[in-house]
Amino acid sequence: MTSDPIADMLTRIRNGTRVYKESVDIPASKFKERLAQVLLSEGYVSSVERVKDDAGKFDVLRVGLKYGHRREQVIKHIERISRPGRRAYVAHEDLPRIHKGLGVAIISTSQGLLPDREARKLGVGGEVVCVLF
Repeated sequence: MTSDPIADMLTRIRNGTRVYKESVDIPASKFKERLAQVLLSEGYVSSVERVKDDAGKFDVLRVGLKYGHRREQVIKHIERISRPGRRAYVAHEDLPRIHKGLGVAIISTSQGLLPDREARKLGVGGEVVCVLF
């Protein structure tokens, strides 16, 4: 059992891209599924599907990892910002810009999980879940 399932998800994705895996399996939850959907919509992963594990007992998220033309990693850096021991909240005017807008910060808002650009456009702040570029 992990004390921070979101950090575990991000670590599985980070480790999978480092060894050029085609996909990684992550224990499923609604929050992790929505986070994976945001990564898919931003173009950092190739697919997201909810399937049963090998034993057929639990749901897992199968996240397809994405690489460039010459096998360069699309996700160069992925980092958990708000942790259970230290939450990080920001107002809409203080939303972070990652690599001058080339990266993305994923924000948990009252309107769901949103990329920083969309949260800025809607004028909502929230908890900074993670950043990646």
